[in-house]
Amino acid sequence: METLWVGGEGGMEARLVERANVPFKAIPAAGVHGVGLRQLPGNLVKLARGVAASRRILREFQPDVLFFTGGYVAVPMALAGRKVPTTLYVPDIEPGLALKTLARFADRIAVTAEDSVPFFKRRSRLAITGYPTRPGLAKWSHLEARRTLNLDADAPVLLVVGGSKGARSINNAVLAHLPELLEMTQIVHISGELDWPEVEAKAKELKAPRYHAYPYLHEEMGAALAAADLAISRSGASTLGEYPLFGLPSILVPYPYAWRYQKVNANYLVRNGAAIMLEDVRLAEELLPTVKGLLREPARLESMRRAVKTLARPQAASEIGRLLAELAGKRKQTW
Repeated sequence: METLWVGGEGGMEARLVERANVPFKAIPAAGVHGVGLRQLPGNLVKLARGVAASRRILREFQPDVLFFTGGYVAVPMALAGRKVPTTLYVPDIEPGLALKTLARFADRIAVTAEDSVPFFKRRSRLAITGYPTRPGLAKWSHLEARRTLNLDADAPVLLVVGGSKGARSINNAVLAHLPELLEMTQIVHISGELDWPEVEAKAKELKAPRYHAYPYLHEEMGAALAAADLAISRSGASTLGEYPLFGLPSILVPYPYAWRYQKVNANYLVRNGAAIMLEDVRLAEELLPTVKGLLREPARLESMRRAVKTLARPQAASEIGRLLAELAGKRKQTW
C-alpha cells in the first residue's frame, strides 16, 4: 500500500513525516474564519492555490481513499477530493471549526471517545476508535525504560512535558520549584525547543543526578511514559491516547489560548478520575502543593492509574485502518 502525506507549506510536520520515511508534499493553506478583513483576501487566494495544488497531487497520486485530521490545511484537499472516499479523524473531544467543516465531506468519521458523539448530527457515519498511538510506543517495560533514561528503579518519577514547541508556564513553574520537587521525585523534563536554552542552563547549574532534561524525545518518548508515575503537561489530544495506554495519572494545564478544546480534553480525563486540572494562571502557586499531595497519597495515585487505564483503546490505529480499507474499494472517480 502506498501512502502520501500532504501538509501545509512551512509546517513542522514535514520533518517528522520525513523522519518516518513517508513521502510528503506541501500545499498552500490558510484559515478564513476569524481573520481580519485585511488578511482575508490573501488567505482566500492561498486557499484557491491550495485547491489547485491538491488537484495536481490527486491526478498524480490517484488515491483510493483520503484520510483527514487537523485544521484548515486539510480544507483545500477536501474541496479538491470531493469524489474520493474520505475518512475524518477527530482527535480532540470537541471538534474545532475546521474539523466540523471537513465532516461535511467525510464518508466516515472516527472519534477518540464517546463524548465526541453529540457534536455530530449524522451519527451513522461515526466510529469510536480511540486515539491512535504510533507503533512501538508501548514496547518498553517499566524497568527497561528506567534503565534507558538512567533513572533509579525505585524512586518515583515525575514526567514534565512542554511539547514540541514548549509550554513556557509549565517549564517556568517546574524550574522555580526544582529543589523542592527533587527532594520528592526524579524528574524527566521534556521542555520543547523554545525553552531549552533556559532549561539546559538550569540543569548545568544544579548538576542534580535526579534531574533529566531534554529538548525533545523521539524513539525514547515511550520510555519516558513507561518510566513515569505522574505527568504534568498541557491537555492536547495526545493525552487522550498516550496516558491511558500507559496508565499514567496526570496534572493537566490546558493551554489558555486554544479556545476551549484543551479544557474539554482535560475535563474528560478529570471526570473519569484519571487526572487533576490546574488553571494556567494559578500554576505557579498550585503546582508544588498538588504534586506533593499526590506523591504523598500512593492510594490516590493508584486509583487514578486504574481509572486512566480503563480509557485505553490500544487498537485505535488498527480500527482507523479498517475504516480506510473499507472505503478504499469505493472510489467514486478515476483520475
